[in-house]
Amino acid sequence: MSETSTPNQTLIEHLGELRFRLVRSAWGVLVGIIICYNFTHQIFDWMRAPIAPYLPTGGLVFTGPMDKFLAHLKIAFFGGVVIASPWLLYQIWKFVSPGLYRKERKLAISFITSGTLLFLTGIAFTYFVVLPMAFHFLMTYGGDVDKPMITIDQYMGFVTITALMFGLSFELPLVIVTLALLGVVDQAFLRRNRKYAVMTIAIICAVITPPDLLSMLLMLAPMWFLLEASIIIVGMFERKKAREAALAKTPEIS
Repeated sequence: MSETSTPNQTLIEHLGELRFRLVRSAWGVLVGIIICYNFTHQIFDWMRAPIAPYLPTGGLVFTGPMDKFLAHLKIAFFGGVVIASPWLLYQIWKFVSPGLYRKERKLAISFITSGTLLFLTGIAFTYFVVLPMAFHFLMTYGGDVDKPMITIDQYMGFVTITALMFGLSFELPLVIVTLALLGVVDQAFLRRNRKYAVMTIAIICAVITPPDLLSMLLMLAPMWFLLEASIIIVGMFERKKAREAALAKTPEIS
């Protein structure tokens, strides 16, 4: 059923297709988790680096016997999602592609490649920009008399969730362009509702970022830029489609 899905599926068939894609996505993440579990120590060192300069001993602390083990599981899950991201995007594409025209279905490679790059860019932006600036502000706020004792569980939860949220947020252009290809939105609609979109993005940034204004602005700025880029890209697709339609109507000269 899943490999021969059509735009005329019933609701039950769509739900069955969604379940099929979710199961396949879960298997992909599981494979990624198994691979990353063998490298959690190296990934742990890499993830600890942004806060290490502010720790008195250079390392994190844990207060429960299971904390360190559970932290490594979180790291394995985070790495598994990152490794499986092209596979996850492929499953998303297979689910939405029946609603596209035949020419648009050929954009699968572009969809997967751009989605993966956007996701990785969001994670890289978190690691190299957001976390260093956020930790510098949070760890030095109020002077240096008080010394931080950050637990492994809290830190890894904070870093993995923040990185995944930024990675997913950077998929905004992919989501908007896909909605445009499906006919849900167009450039005129996006321009007309730009202020509401920016307001929504600001609220989302305030909710999912750390509780400080700096982190919110660090997410809001690239998200706003990606929104504007999405509007431009949607317009490019619309103009291309209009040119193709005009050429199709042009009578051939014998």
